[in-house]
Amino acid sequence: MNWDYLQPVKIKFGAGRVVEIKDLAHQLGCQKGLLVADPFFLTNGLADKIKKDSDGCVVATFGKLSPNPDVTEVDECANAIREHKIDFVIALGGGSSMDCAKAAASIALTKDSIRKYHGTNETMPQEHLPIIAVPTTAGTGSEVTCVSVLTDHTNGKKSPIVSDGFYPDYAIIDPELTYTMPPKITASTGIDVLAHALEGFWSKGHQPICDACAYHASKLVFEYLYRAYENPLDEEAREKMCEASLIAGLAFTLPKTTSSHACSFPLTNLHHISHGEACGLTLDYFARINAKGDDGKRIDDLAKQLGFDDTEAMAGEIHFMKEKMGLRNDLKDLDLSDADIDDLVRISRHPNLYNNPVEITDEMLREMYIKLSK
Repeated sequence: MNWDYLQPVKIKFGAGRVVEIKDLAHQLGCQKGLLVADPFFLTNGLADKIKKDSDGCVVATFGKLSPNPDVTEVDECANAIREHKIDFVIALGGGSSMDCAKAAASIALTKDSIRKYHGTNETMPQEHLPIIAVPTTAGTGSEVTCVSVLTDHTNGKKSPIVSDGFYPDYAIIDPELTYTMPPKITASTGIDVLAHALEGFWSKGHQPICDACAYHASKLVFEYLYRAYENPLDEEAREKMCEASLIAGLAFTLPKTTSSHACSFPLTNLHHISHGEACGLTLDYFARINAKGDDGKRIDDLAKQLGFDDTEAMAGEIHFMKEKMGLRNDLKDLDLSDADIDDLVRISRHPNLYNNPVEITDEMLREMYIKLSK
């Protein structure tokens, strides 16, 4: 078995470490930063505090972001970088701010629109501004990945762009920033962590280091996610979920995600189901499918290492966890027509689907979506 491993992001983990942004900027030799933040943080005081604590390193903010960032928002962010003569970018928030910041930090050094590279197979330029990623959710793992997931609402597209230029220079994981996450967001981002870990494990591109990360992250999610959901001020649970999110990011970056993420794109794009909840919706289904394939023993062994009798028992626990936290286990409320289901099947044929260890046919997708709808 031949495999490679790369993780260029320097990781700073610990409570209160967000104050180190100015020190990291100095180490990078940078003086003018743009803070790209989820809009909420521009109104709750966190962005202002980070700007104040930066000793003048953060000179501007950008918060014109939607939950699934649009290509037009990336272009606008890139324009802000050019106008303010920015030399480094801080991404603060969940996946939306990070996806936007990563793409904008590269595209700002060109005259292009990000549309040129979104779903077109055009290779992104590798030159980019330094990025400091500061997650406020325990979910995306985006602070250690080279992926930016963007939406083009005008053309009805949502897809990832992968570029080594998207790796942040530093990731600051400060669990204190997650304490104010509401339970619904804790649940949806947490189930996304589990999807990252399990899909990274069973992906066709799996390899030993990422497998070890997948096991570690999965174990933490099963132990701590419901605790963090039930008690948002449980400091241990919040810290462990931040750890799980980070380690799951390491688990899937190189192997890439698979079937559940492929199916999440149309569920989010067409039916506005949040990304994490959309990934979690089909996770137990694909666990069962994959356990019956050629790699089934590996998946069963993982389930046993996690404390379950087999994959079937693990899938049952995933379903039960979602139920306890009020996450979707079906699509019954959408009243999907045959045409709607056809659209879901068609758009689920995303490149990630082909990373799945078991070939997923249109018939299998249709059967799954019909079952979820009835």
